[in-house]
Amino acid sequence: MSRLTKSLGLVFIVLLVDQLLKVWIKTNMYLGQEFSVLGDWFLIHFVENNGMAFGIEFAGEYGKMFLSLFRIVAVAGIGWYMIKLIKKEEVPMGFIFCIALIFAGAIGNIIDSAFYGLIFNESYGQVAQLLPEEGGYSSFLHGKVVDMFYFPLFSGRYPEWLPFWGGNDFLFFRPVFNIADSAITIGIFSILLFYRQLFSELEHKEKQAEELAETPSEQES
Repeated sequence: MSRLTKSLGLVFIVLLVDQLLKVWIKTNMYLGQEFSVLGDWFLIHFVENNGMAFGIEFAGEYGKMFLSLFRIVAVAGIGWYMIKLIKKEEVPMGFIFCIALIFAGAIGNIIDSAFYGLIFNESYGQVAQLLPEEGGYSSFLHGKVVDMFYFPLFSGRYPEWLPFWGGNDFLFFRPVFNIADSAITIGIFSILLFYRQLFSELEHKEKQAEELAETPSEQES
């Protein structure tokens, strides 16, 4: 199996699982509904967001459009970079898999933003329908991203002496996220943990290749 086939296979698997779970959530749960997977610290909690990973918001209609377009451009760049790396035999497959995870996660959330507003109706107070007769809840690139994984591991109160947050309640881990977010996070942290030096090594090799390519022309002159 080629490096390209392995990489695209990983992308396909992440996208398939991500989208199957999101469609199941949309067609079986209403917004705010939740159920326990493991006690009180691992819940499936259905929320939707207009913004970035882990529910971070990007305000306004134009903000949403800008974010969706930015995602598309970013995904195109990541895909180009992944194909470029695949062609370099000296690049380890583990690093390419990290890029593939980031690529798949970004595509997964783009699908929500681009198409879910067209193919689903609202989930407020009801279970959404797939391809409803009256049409979807929004237009192209204005869909909402489906999140469901919630880990409220523990809660408490910040000490009074702490600046800004003193006396306020806190909950860890508050963000609700999805498989696409997880793929992006795993890919990024794996690169930071295991492949930080690879970027500088690749850059150094590219500079050496450029210098070798320029040497003959310099000698002729």
